[in-house]
Amino acid sequence: MEELGLLIIRLVVGLTLAAHGTQKLFGWFGGYGPKGTGGYFDSLGLKPGVAMAVFVGLVETLGGLLFAAGVYTLVVGILLALTMLVAAIKGHGKAGWLAQGGYEYTLVLAAVTLGIALVGPGAYVLF
Repeated sequence: MEELGLLIIRLVVGLTLAAHGTQKLFGWFGGYGPKGTGGYFDSLGLKPGVAMAVFVGLVETLGGLLFAAGVYTLVVGILLALTMLVAAIKGHGKAGWLAQGGYEYTLVLAAVTLGIALVGPGAYVLF
């Protein structure tokens, strides 16, 4: 049962992160694409904003898909956790905990991706 639990966690979290990445890269799912996200990143001091939006979009999209598949989980999980910690601090930190736009969601994603990175992906992996 533990193996099935790890698979469910990886699939839900990985595919959710991948979807968030496509918002930044392509503007899918109501996202703003690289230009719109880049402007937001510039306002946070993450410069150059468009390049950072593309970088984060790639980490979330490709990393999320690899995480869901259970491939390179240690490295990918750590990269995703670091990305989510930066998002929690820079993008959501001022809002606080459990507030509109707060950092609890990104903190949970960081904890889950780091936790899976440390314990491993389980038995059900792509290869």
